[in-house]
Order: sequence, then structure tokens, then C-alpha cells
Amino acid sequence: MNGTAGEPHSALEDLLALVTGTLVVAVGLEFFHRTGVGTGGAPGLAFLVVYAGGLPLWAALILVNLPFYGFALWRMGWIFTAKTVAAVSLLAAETWMLPRLVEIGRVEPLFGAAFGGLMVGVGLLILIRHKSSLGGVGIVAVFLQEKKGWSAGKVQMALDAAILSGTLFVLDLAHVGLSLIGAATLNLVLATNHRRGRYLGY
Repeated sequence: MNGTAGEPHSALEDLLALVTGTLVVAVGLEFFHRTGVGTGGAPGLAFLVVYAGGLPLWAALILVNLPFYGFALWRMGWIFTAKTVAAVSLLAAETWMLPRLVEIGRVEPLFGAAFGGLMVGVGLLILIRHKSSLGGVGIVAVFLQEKKGWSAGKVQMALDAAILSGTLFVLDLAHVGLSLIGAATLNLVLATNHRRGRYLGY
């Protein structure tokens, strides 16, 4: 959906992007889950809750995002917040539904980590380009950029590193390494496809 400056996405385009983006992310998270790895951002926090506390992934996704909704409303406005709540709720529903629709027999761990990162990155790109998000620490990163002048990208990277370091307490070293591969693949997708001036739609 390439646009031109001054030509916003329609409500229908935003809705289609919301459904498509969250579904692609859900597929990526399913591969992460099947591989037994973690990642960064709000999904990474959710996986820590899953591995440490035994909650289902869909419930953990909702739980970890609750504190960020009020923060998003305060800093980003109600439209962004509404889209974020819708995206997280839809992602949680899709995460619950996917194992009931698709049965994955075997996943090679290295492929699962890399492919999961690829899918999550592509899904996030779709959401970002339609001014939506999956909540979590990304909102904090944007806030600190506005308030302190810190680079949102660097803040996000630091927060992701902190979340990934938490996998050391719930996963063995092999799966921690796979988690790093998945996170690297995810961030590579974003770094090579989400650059200022390359996409004119909004």
C-alpha cells in the first residue's frame, strides 16, 4: 500500500493492516513458542511470563500490556491507544486460535527462531506503517525521545536487551542463543525496511 505525502490510509486499509499485521506476528510468535525461545519488546515480556509462570501466551500478551495503555493514552493520544489496544487484543485472540487451526509437527530450532523473527518483523512493519503498535516498551522509548531527547531506536534496543537478558533465568543457554538469533532477525527486518523517507504513506 504505497501512498503519497498528504494521502492518509483509509479506515478500511487500517483495518486490513491491523488484521494482517497481527496475524503475521501471531505466526511468528507461534514459531518462537514451538522453538522455546524468547524475544524483545512486549512479546518478550509475555514469553518471560509464560516460561516463568506457566500462563498461556495469549493471556500473558494481555497482562504485560495493561500498564502501558494508560501511558499510551497520556503520551500518544486516544487514536494511537485505541489502535494499540485493538492490535494487542486481536493478537491475543489469534495466538489462542492458531494452534487450534494449524498443527505444526516439528520445527528445527534454528529455523524456528530465524523464521519467527522474520514473521514478527514483517508483521510489526505493517502495523508501524499504519500508526499502530503492539504496545509495551516501544511506547516508553518514544516518550523518552520526546522528553529527554534520547534516541527511540537506541532506547528500544537497550530495553530489548534487558528483556532478552531475562531469558537467562528461565531458559538454558542453547535457547538463549536461539532467542538472540530470533531477535537479530526481527531487528534486521525492521532496520532494512523501516527508514525515514522510504515510505510515504501514513
